[in-house]
Order: sequence, then C-alpha cells, then structure tokens
Amino acid sequence: MTAIPQTPPGPPPAAPAKTAAEPQQVTVVSHSNLFYWWPVWAVGFIMAIATLIDGHLMYTVPKGTIATKELKYAGDVREGLVFPKGEPVERIDTTADADVLQPKLHMAKSKNVGVIFCVVLLLVIVITNVPLRGMWSLVVIITIIMLSIIFALAGWWDKIFARLDLLDIRINMGGYLFISTILFGIWLFTLLLFDKQVYIVFEPGQFRVCTEIGGGEKVYDATGLTLERQKGDLFRHYILGLGSGDLIVKTHGAQAHHFDLPNVLFIGRKLQAIERVVRARRMLEQQGS
Repeated sequence: MTAIPQTPPGPPPAAPAKTAAEPQQVTVVSHSNLFYWWPVWAVGFIMAIATLIDGHLMYTVPKGTIATKELKYAGDVREGLVFPKGEPVERIDTTADADVLQPKLHMAKSKNVGVIFCVVLLLVIVITNVPLRGMWSLVVIITIIMLSIIFALAGWWDKIFARLDLLDIRINMGGYLFISTILFGIWLFTLLLFDKQVYIVFEPGQFRVCTEIGGGEKVYDATGLTLERQKGDLFRHYILGLGSGDLIVKTHGAQAHHFDLPNVLFIGRKLQAIERVVRARRMLEQQGS
C-alpha cells in the first residue's frame, strides 16, 4: 500500500472587508439669522486688540481747548493742550483738591479702526435682511464690478475717497470689548441652545419634527419624502454661512406636509447623510422581501 501524501492546510480564508456602517439617524437644525453675525463680534475683538497695541489713550477736553507747541511744564517747554479759563481738569471726585484724573481709556490713533468696524456692522445688517438668491447674487456682483470700472475710468474714486477721508469714527477699547463680548455671548447661547430647539431628525422609515421652541415632536412616515434645497444666497450662505442653506421637506399622500428649515449649516453633507439613511431603509426592505 502506498501512503497518500497529505498537503499541509492552507491559510484560512480572509474575512470579508467590513463596510462602514450606514448612519441610523441624521439631525438637521434650523438656525436663526443671528448665526451670520459672527463677523461683527470677531472684527470687534480684532479692533480691540489693535486699539490696545496702538498704545494711544483718550482724554475728554472741554470746548475751547487749544493745542500749543510751547507749554511750560517742570521747567521745560513741551507741546500740550490748554483748557479754557475757568474749566477745571477732570478729577477723581468733586472736591477741588482731589487728584487729577489721568488718561486711561485706550483709543486708536487711526480713525480707520472705527470705520472698518462700522462698515462690517452695516454690511452684515444688509446681508442678513436682504436675501439675494440665485441670479440676484450674480446680478449684484456684476453690477458692483461694472460700477467700480466706470468710477475708475471717470476718476470718481478719488473724489469719493476724499469725501470719505472726512469720516472719523472713534470707539475706545472698552466699547469694542463690550459690544463684542455681549454679542458673542448671545450668539453662542443661541447657536448651542436656542437654535437646537427647531429641528428634524431623519431615521429609516420615519422622521421626527419640532418646528417651534418648546413644542413637542411629531412623527411622520418617510414614504414619498421629498427634500428640496433652495437656491443659495452667495453673500449670506456662502460668505457668512460657510456653506449653509435653506431646506424644504415635503411629504406626499392624503395628508401632505411642508416644512421649511432656513439656515441649515453644512447643508451639502447633511443631504448626503439623509440619502444614506433612506438608502439603508431601502436595503432593509429588499432584504425582508
């Protein structure tokens, strides 16, 4: 008898690669227009730092004060300010022999610091209250470019800048910090707590809706669900919103419903995640059949 040679066992078959688990839930939150106000508090903090670095101080003087290049002080001649006769220097309290109040309010020497802050504030107010969707955004951009070229060819920019040079806006460092800190606190509270009370949670086969603060959830069947992303506002959604958008959710059937969710952050990624949830539902139905 001949022995049949035995071949050594081969390596075990490789386990199938694991695919990434499909999401089982996607939450879409509708934010208020206050979210787009982040440039105001951000620029305010930047202007406060610039004012501090500038190193100049502010002191209020009475009307009639004159500047002079020859002011005798401590046996030396210096430049300074001379108050009108009878106008006292500010003191720590109302008594005549109280110590003089020294300058301590930080104020930037350049007037451009205050002008920049006010321009940003006004632009944010306009952008967040005047919607320019789709073609209107393009029309506004083209109009601005054409007017800029026309003004340059006509030589009007020099006249405009000469007039703007007369604009002098001053805010001390405390003013910037007060506005920016309060606005940042309100913005953060609204973003993390207040806005999260208006949402839609998408799950395989259904979605839960809360459309008002303090209201209860309502559950709807996701069969025939339609998602519509409205045309974006270039300035509000893409420049200030960093890729936000407005979402419309519709259901079909005997009891059709319509839900508007404005100012959804990262709307592109949210829509992709919702599509994966819907796809997971379809896969489960196919496996069950």
